Formats: sequence, C-alpha cells, structure tokens
Amino acid sequence: MSLAVVSGAPGWLGTSLTEALVQGARFRSISTEPRRVRCIVQPQADPAPLLALGDKVEIVRADLRDRRSLVGLCKDADTVFHCAGIIHPHRIQDLYDINVRGTQNLLDQAVEAGVRRFLFVSSNSPAGLNATPSILMVEQDPPRPYLNYGLSKLQSEWLINDAHRSGKIETVILRPCWFYGPNQPERQSRFFQMIKGGHPIIVGKGDNLRSMSYIDNIVQALLLAEKEQKAGGKTYWIADRRPYSFIEIIQTVARVLDVAVRPRYLPRVTSDMARFVDSLMQMSGLYNQEIHVAGELAATIAVSIEAAQRDLGYDPEIELEEGMIRSIAWCRAHGQPL
Repeated sequence: MSLAVVSGAPGWLGTSLTEALVQGARFRSISTEPRRVRCIVQPQADPAPLLALGDKVEIVRADLRDRRSLVGLCKDADTVFHCAGIIHPHRIQDLYDINVRGTQNLLDQAVEAGVRRFLFVSSNSPAGLNATPSILMVEQDPPRPYLNYGLSKLQSEWLINDAHRSGKIETVILRPCWFYGPNQPERQSRFFQMIKGGHPIIVGKGDNLRSMSYIDNIVQALLLAEKEQKAGGKTYWIADRRPYSFIEIIQTVARVLDVAVRPRYLPRVTSDMARFVDSLMQMSGLYNQEIHVAGELAATIAVSIEAAQRDLGYDPEIELEEGMIRSIAWCRAHGQPL
C-alpha cells in the first residue's frame, strides 16, 4: 500500500484530501484505492479529525518553518501533497516564513527522500485580479501577485518550478480559487451568518465574477494531477465549471438558508479605498483581515479550467447550489448557528 504525505491537515483541504486517500475516492474521472497517509500536523493543531479516520493515518507533529522537525518525514513516500499555507497572517512576515520558507523546507525533504511527485496547492492570488473583467484568466497570463499573500505564493511557485526544471523531482502546481465546502473555517461561516442576517454587503452592482472551488472538486484535481504523467512541471487553474457573479453567490446562499435578503449596496470606490489602506498597512508589516477582504469585494477573479479538463480529465462534479447545500448542512451538523 503506497504512502502519501499530506501537509495542511487538519486544515480545510488537508482533512478532506486525507479522508479521500485513506478511504479511497470515487469520482467520475478517477477512482482510487485506500492508502496510508502521513500527515504533517502543526504542534498547536487538534488532530481529532484525523484520528477519526483510522489507523491508516500517521500523525507527525512538525513545524514547516523548522527544517529539523521535518527530517525523515518524506521517507518511503511516493507523493507529497503540500496543502499547508497561511492566508490571513498575524504579521506580514508570517506569509514568507510559512508559505515560502516552509515550502522550501518540505520540498528539500521530498527531494532528499526520492519522492516521485510533489503536488503544490497554490492560489489565485499569484495571478491577481482579472486585467479585463470579461476575459477569463488562463495559465499563460503573466503573474500579477495580489499584495503579499500573492507574492508569497508566487515565490513558492518559483521554488517548485525550479526543482522540476533541474530534474530533482516531478512537480505539479494547482491554483484553486475561493474555497467552499465541508470542514470550512470560521471566516466562511461568518460569511453565511452575514447573509442569514438579511443585509449582506455588496460593493458595486454585484456583477463582478468570482471563480469558486468546491473542496471535493479540488481533491479530485489533486488525485488526477498525481497520476497524469503529462502534468509534470505544469500549473493548472482548478475551480467549478463556471464563474459566478457575486450577487448569484449571495442569492444562492440565501435560498439554501431560506432567508430573504435586502443587500446593502456600497459604491465601488469603497473597495478601492480598502485596497489602498490594505496596501499601506502591509507596507508597514501590518495586516487586518476585514480590510483585506473588503479590498477584493468588487473585484473579478474568474478563471478558465480548460487546461485542467484537457490534460488531467478534470471534471468538477459539484457546482454552487449543491455545494452550498452541503456546506450549510455541515455547519448545522457541527452546531454552528445557521
């Protein structure tokens, strides 16, 4: 039985991926057999969701920033799924310490252990915002990293690509967009609660497009990228079948929650001002999650998944309404007030 190493568990994606690996996955595009998984768990994290998956899961406490704690973690592994990363830091330097240095440390261990393939979960942020709202972003577009998070992920991608070009290890980079689905963190639940309150904020007209990535669709893409030989050295956008307008996202969540909403519309300049303040704060090494999110509210971040469909056989099975039904059911099953 082959061994996979997963970082980022028990996080949102890491937990869902580990479950699919140890239980075996069944998608239209790929089926896999159960396998052993070694999870790299941060020292302060609660491993309970992983322990519940049974004895095929091996938990190793380690800090990606500490090279010494990672020694030997990739031994006997065929694949590393690097899902760990930080989006909303306490301080800006954390983005580079965890996303860049942590990636380099784990990549070095994978190379030393002779791992066959290294799968890296990146983000839409290295590509930034759509240069033209009506044109979907593709993999060949030049990078326009969005502030420090985007730059930290782009620098991580450079490390990954350099390792592949030098022949040290096979690599594949996946760029999911706005995550949604079971195991979600508190910030996603707050979004649902805002809509349940009946007066969600919409900046501009709400017609800006957003690509979203249901969590199981990302898991499917990771499993495909592990197996497909032609994927080596490439980067792929991974999202639902089509982008959604922001107002469609709001209305879909409201419909699933069975609430009527009267959005509060703010002028587009509100988001522009928040982005400007966010930039100034980050230049000083400071970070505020609410201001950062507000800066993106009117933006179009919409991508084409044609390359992943063509090369990987990627076939996203879940779209917005069904995904939100499952997300909200998970929240309610876990005692969240929705």
